[in-house]
Amino acid sequence: MSTDSDQTAQVGNHPKRHRRRMMGRGPSYYAQGEPMVWLTGGSLALCFVMIVVMLVGVFYMGSSTFWPLEIQQVKTMRGDVLLGEQTREQRFKPDENIYNGLSDEHAASLRAAIEADEGYADRRLLRTGNFDLVNKRFDWVNDDEILEKTTPEWAVVMERMKWGRFYGIPVAFKIDGEIVAEGSEAAWAKFEEFHPQVRARFWQRHSMEKLQVGSINRRQEEARQDYLLQELYFKEGDITETELAAAKDAYETIFNDAQAEYETVFAQIQKLRHENERYELVMEASTGQTKDQPLAEVVLAYPANQQSFTDKIGIYLYRWYEFIFHDPREANTEGGVWPAIVGTIAMTLIMTLFVVPIGVLAALYLREYAKAGPLVSAVRIAINNLAGVPSIVFGVFGLGFFCYLVGGTIDDLFYPASPTPVYAKGGVLWASLTLALLTLPVVIVATEEALAAVPGSMRQGSYACGASKWQTIKRIVLPRAMPGIMTGTILAMARGAGEVAPLMLVGAVKIAPHLPIDFSNFGGSLAFLPTGPLHPDRSFMHLGFHIYDVGFQSPDSEAARPMVFTTTMLLIAIVVVLNISAMFLRARLKKKFAGSVF
Repeated sequence: MSTDSDQTAQVGNHPKRHRRRMMGRGPSYYAQGEPMVWLTGGSLALCFVMIVVMLVGVFYMGSSTFWPLEIQQVKTMRGDVLLGEQTREQRFKPDENIYNGLSDEHAASLRAAIEADEGYADRRLLRTGNFDLVNKRFDWVNDDEILEKTTPEWAVVMERMKWGRFYGIPVAFKIDGEIVAEGSEAAWAKFEEFHPQVRARFWQRHSMEKLQVGSINRRQEEARQDYLLQELYFKEGDITETELAAAKDAYETIFNDAQAEYETVFAQIQKLRHENERYELVMEASTGQTKDQPLAEVVLAYPANQQSFTDKIGIYLYRWYEFIFHDPREANTEGGVWPAIVGTIAMTLIMTLFVVPIGVLAALYLREYAKAGPLVSAVRIAINNLAGVPSIVFGVFGLGFFCYLVGGTIDDLFYPASPTPVYAKGGVLWASLTLALLTLPVVIVATEEALAAVPGSMRQGSYACGASKWQTIKRIVLPRAMPGIMTGTILAMARGAGEVAPLMLVGAVKIAPHLPIDFSNFGGSLAFLPTGPLHPDRSFMHLGFHIYDVGFQSPDSEAARPMVFTTTMLLIAIVVVLNISAMFLRARLKKKFAGSVF
């Protein structure tokens, strides 16, 4: 028998890890995986925080863009009088140039203030507008240079159709060039009396120009295209001279009738325009200059320093309404983004209609029908590699194949007499097909995984009951794989809606005169290919491209900056709504086929 001393000696001869085990110590944290738990959990938490911070920042900046601010009037040491809204503040370290143009007394006072603040100073950015008078919209003002700051009672911010915002004091109101009211209060009372009537006539004129004049021009263009086509047929010997003369008479009849209708509508439009031009509000800027502002060009105006909290909420909601449902103006830095919203949704839905059936069918063949071999493996490798191709490459392919080759063939077949390309150019159809190719690998991979997740026993049971291959796929496999297919659809929609680079080549434009979906004018661009309310040949606006254009191509970056965040927030909201709709459908399918959750 061994003694206690012998056992102790044996323990001492073991390696260190054996001694710990024999002494009864538990397994280490590394063996339990605790460090990896903290590492993976921390990575997830970091990703979550980054996403939340980004979304909160975008939504805060975007949602605060339209909140009405008070108007400040400041007088500076340099003798400037500025009137505007404070948009942001900044702390900076000034150089010696800051003292240029100041008197010795003011320069000494400013230097003492900066030295007392350890060489730093604060400044604020005022949105002063009045671009048509002073050729700038913003001014930086150093706090230490301000001699006086007030909030004038009758300071008015005016949003206009042209030249951006105007900040000033109403001094008079004119009708037919004659002053009918003087003083701020009387002039503003007249403005509130006549401006709603002027805006009503403006929208009536806008509707007539867009709908009636547009319809007349379309009928004339279609008749002209028909006659040009008949001329082409006559040159080729397909019709006789008598038939050509009859076609010319039909064209002239349609053209003359449309021209007579146009003259009637144009006379009504001119009457509305002349009536609106009678009314003007005389505004005085902080520089002392006066501006006779036609009421027809005023979108919204209000005395900012007299607004209650309820009034500010009304202005805020109206600005959101204008932003969502109106057209852009002032180089896309003001107005709305309705054409971009319609273009984004239309392109995304059309892309989905193309990519989902093709992707599902391709995945069905690869998973259910194709036999494993080098060819199938090569196809799968190609699909995976296709997902890594830069998006701009798809744009170049779409431009060359869809626009020039396919679109040019359509124009040769259906529009040979058209002097301008109809389908042989960028349009919403070609953009949708290009993005369908871009997102195709996402749908194929997700669908294959969903099909593989369906238990093989279900297939065998279906075959045992006498079902064919297609019957098994249709009634057993596809329904249970549908949640996974919807997952691929959601991913494809999210990626397609956010792409910008390919769209710059295949249809997205800065300003689109017509919407790709137009219920007021059915049919294609011409009568040969009627497509209902969808106009697949039209260029379109896209929110992603709109963000790029406003943020990087705008002539005034400060004026465009708030619109970038607001448009980004709107794009995120649209993508979320589309994804939630698809997720709701996926949840319904999961509930129906609870036996195969993907």
